[in-house]
Amino acid sequence: MLPASRHGEILRLVRSSGVVSVEALAENLGVSPSTIRRDLQSLDAEGALRRVRGGAGCVPDDDPVPFAQVATVAADDKERVARAAAELVCDGDVVLIDIGTTTARLARALRSRRITVITSSLAVVDELRDDPAVELLVLGGILRRNYHSLVGMLTEQALREVRAHRLFLGTSGIARNGQVRDSTLVEVPVKRAMIDAAEQTVVVADRGKFPGTGLLSVCGPERVDVIVTNEGADAGTLAACSAAGTEILLA
Repeated sequence: MLPASRHGEILRLVRSSGVVSVEALAENLGVSPSTIRRDLQSLDAEGALRRVRGGAGCVPDDDPVPFAQVATVAADDKERVARAAAELVCDGDVVLIDIGTTTARLARALRSRRITVITSSLAVVDELRDDPAVELLVLGGILRRNYHSLVGMLTEQALREVRAHRLFLGTSGIARNGQVRDSTLVEVPVKRAMIDAAEQTVVVADRGKFPGTGLLSVCGPERVDVIVTNEGADAGTLAACSAAGTEILLA
């Protein structure tokens, strides 16, 4: 890959994930970490991204990307994933729904279902607040306005008091080894608490997140029961997940 093409791919990954580690970029692009460090130094000097310890992040004007803008990226793929994931839900289920633009679409697909939804996502709340069929339990916490989510100790404490049949988990990306990643420090403990509170974990992620990036590890593939994604998702990444016992559903 030519340097100019590699730089373009680095910028795409950083802008889609917020913060990306040197190791993740090297793995995704098939080059050495030292090559990535030189690329990041050059891009930082140009003002195209911002160097952070161990990786790179968006420049201030791009960071963070507004929720409404993220929702427009790969919209058709996200919609197919959301509709396929909704088919896993049965009447009477208690469903835990993570934050994210795909999970918001999932909530819309669950309207009029006689279920209980537990969530820390205000986008999910907006989709279901006026639906009399859905019993809605909103977790407390500190508001992240830009991403319409609730985080912090209150959120994690509330999750220790509930139990769900099924969790629908969002992600910044799935690494080549099947590890579920995320880019936001304050969201990771909430995601882990959600996994602990559910009998089954279903990751919903469009094909662009395979392989994907994220500075932080949420969990290994062995903690994921099902992945719902699109046809065309990276076969090697899906194989690593499948080898760990994860069921793959393609929408």
